[in-house]
Amino acid sequence: MGRTRFYIFLLLSVFPLYQILGQNSEQGVPISKVLEEISQAHSITFNYESSLLKDIVVEPIPKDLKLSAKIKSLENQTNLVFERVSNIVYTISKAIQLCGYIIDSESQSPLVSATVTNKFAYAVTDDKGYFKIELKSLNEVLTIRHIGFKTIERQLKYFNLEACSTVAMFAQQEVIAPVLIETYLVRGIDKRQDWTTSIDYKKFSLLPGLIESDVLQTVQALPSVLSVDETVSNINIRGGSNDQNLMLWDDIKMYQTGHFFGLISSFNPLITQTANVINNGSDVALTDGVSGTIHMQTDKQIDSKFNGVFGLNFLNAELFSNIPIGNKSSLQIASRKSLDDFVRTPTYDVYFERVIQETEADNNVSNVTNSNQEFDFYDASLRWLYQPTDKDFLRLNFILINNDLGFNETADVNGISQSRGSGISQNTLAIGLNYKRQWNEKLSSTINIYDNEYKLEALNADVLNNQLQLQENIVSETSVQLNNLYEENRWRFNLGYQFTETEVINLNDIDLPRFVRRDEEILREHAVFGQALYKSPNNDFSVRGGVRANYLTRFEKLIVEPRLSVRKSIGEHFEIEAQGEFKHQSTSQIVNFQNDFLGIEKRRWQLTDNDSIPVLQSKQASFGILYKNNGWLLDAKGYYKTVDGITTQSQSFTTKYEFAKEKGSYDVYGFEFLCRKTFGNFNSWLSYSYMDNIYSFEALEDIKFPSNFDITHSVTLGTTFSHKSWNVSAGLNYRTGNPTTIPLVGNEIVDDDVNFDEGNGQRLIDYMRIDASAIYKFKISSTFRSEIGASVWNISNRENAINDFYRVNESDGVNKFSRFSLGLTTNAVVRLYF
Repeated sequence: MGRTRFYIFLLLSVFPLYQILGQNSEQGVPISKVLEEISQAHSITFNYESSLLKDIVVEPIPKDLKLSAKIKSLENQTNLVFERVSNIVYTISKAIQLCGYIIDSESQSPLVSATVTNKFAYAVTDDKGYFKIELKSLNEVLTIRHIGFKTIERQLKYFNLEACSTVAMFAQQEVIAPVLIETYLVRGIDKRQDWTTSIDYKKFSLLPGLIESDVLQTVQALPSVLSVDETVSNINIRGGSNDQNLMLWDDIKMYQTGHFFGLISSFNPLITQTANVINNGSDVALTDGVSGTIHMQTDKQIDSKFNGVFGLNFLNAELFSNIPIGNKSSLQIASRKSLDDFVRTPTYDVYFERVIQETEADNNVSNVTNSNQEFDFYDASLRWLYQPTDKDFLRLNFILINNDLGFNETADVNGISQSRGSGISQNTLAIGLNYKRQWNEKLSSTINIYDNEYKLEALNADVLNNQLQLQENIVSETSVQLNNLYEENRWRFNLGYQFTETEVINLNDIDLPRFVRRDEEILREHAVFGQALYKSPNNDFSVRGGVRANYLTRFEKLIVEPRLSVRKSIGEHFEIEAQGEFKHQSTSQIVNFQNDFLGIEKRRWQLTDNDSIPVLQSKQASFGILYKNNGWLLDAKGYYKTVDGITTQSQSFTTKYEFAKEKGSYDVYGFEFLCRKTFGNFNSWLSYSYMDNIYSFEALEDIKFPSNFDITHSVTLGTTFSHKSWNVSAGLNYRTGNPTTIPLVGNEIVDDDVNFDEGNGQRLIDYMRIDASAIYKFKISSTFRSEIGASVWNISNRENAINDFYRVNESDGVNKFSRFSLGLTTNAVVRLYF
């Protein structure tokens, strides 16, 4: 009984206290009082409208909490947003609720799973296209994305905040065909439905020996794309010479493609996002490139967030920055600079020695010594994107590329030491403007304008004879293209016009004895083109056909070029394709003498004269079959190509016919095969190409003989491991040796000159190279992330000969000279993303 009374007494005693505490908790403390306490404790000020905090109460906040924890507690208890303006000032505002419906502008149907995001919030549309999101400020930028539609980036203040409004998204108008095969070789290399090969460096993993997303190194992993001298400035597509490739950077035709005079690409990998490789069946909007096209493109999306990349490897430092200008415009800037002015690394030395080997910069004439050898390269790229309306898009591009090499030549002349400087420079300055207008959902027009100037200059000092020789090769080109695109159901039609003016100047200037020769040629070309594309309703069949008509005003010459590409699916696993094209081009590179431009860059651009230098014209046909199933990919195709109008000077002869000036043609029969297997995080591939490439020169002693680019067999084997943090790759490249001509045994010299055997009757030793590379990615903080990588090129340090030439010596004998590819070469990189 006593215990019962005790519990009743305890209950009656505690109840009034509980009632009081419960009332305090329910009523809370006015938020204004809490803010005042926080202001005094932390010496800060809160700015807000007086009516904003009316009747808002909160639970008391412990005084020992940090400032950030106190503010977080207030945000959790209220629907208020606290924003830090400075170290002592915070603003308070209400959270903004936005809702709406996302629909397809054409069908008016709701878009499911569209994402609506900003820096702090995220929402996904439901099956009705509905979304709801909470934001902090009217100035916040909202991004709306859906696959196959144009991304919308818009400030919150431009939405209707009073009701759930409807937002229409326009279908993405892509001229490039959709992806047919993802991970054609490795992740980021895909095969598209028009059978072009696309490389997307946003998704790219890694290839053996590479730690940079170097476009012109990457494309050499594809069957029938290689470089016979291991340079990116001499890429050979299906047996053609480098000058027969159309190189485009954001629709600007480029005449210079390499740094280190060809060892690395001159296109900054931080700004070049995609590349398309076209071997056959070209779009009619493309001109030139009788062997192939490599179209490099920068990102076309406006990025509303500031970000950047800084990178450093053993060759150069690089920097990229994206600078948003409002929500409708952004500016991207990228640059690279060689490290030779600061430090010379072992990798740099290996590259430098490869560039100058067997040239005047390396081995000068007797009694002359070279010193103070310096080499420098840099490039700068700029891209400005502007989208004033949903129907208008403007892109401005600028690119600057520069290579400089210099050295001193010293000799004793009449007992007096004399020294003079020699050097070579190669640079490009180009600007392009692209404007697109989307008239409606079906019709769009694009106008593209560019101006490009390329200059190669060499100053060669002959210190023994007190002579100075200046050589220049200048190409100036201006082009305007209008392309109209109309889409209706399963059809797409193109109709356009292009005007191109090309000027080429070649200068040779010798001061003693005085000799000056300056050749200047100008060619203007008009072209009209039309094309139709049809896709079946279930997308198992497509055909694209068109005609391009070109008129060369100087020669009053009309060239008509039909082009065709057909694709057909057979069941779920097989695809067949057939392609054909006619193409032409009016510029080519020639070599007058092996010591032109100090022997470092011997090739100079030259315009056709429609006589001794004909207009290059090609015809090509190919047929292929593709099988894909369960991670396996088998792709095989055969092709035939004939190119008429080549000259001996454009084919890089270094032995027999080095000084010949004749015109001819070549025919190529080829076969390409790729086998790729994906399993887990691994991609492994084996590619093989066979080629029979034969010259025809009616005026030469050897009328028909193997081409200088006749690489009969070529094999590539590789494996790449890709994980969230790691990319590791290793592989082997093997190919038959380059064709060459040797002196006739037993009768090596005739009339004080080398007497050669039959043209390209021998081959250099087979080429083989083993490479490996690895990149590790990691996050430093919420703002910074980084990656480090290392590569080894030619692990076995194999001595691969890429060129031979012969000279008569003072003893009436024949000396053999050889140029070799890179030996064992290591590189490392570190990049910081912010």
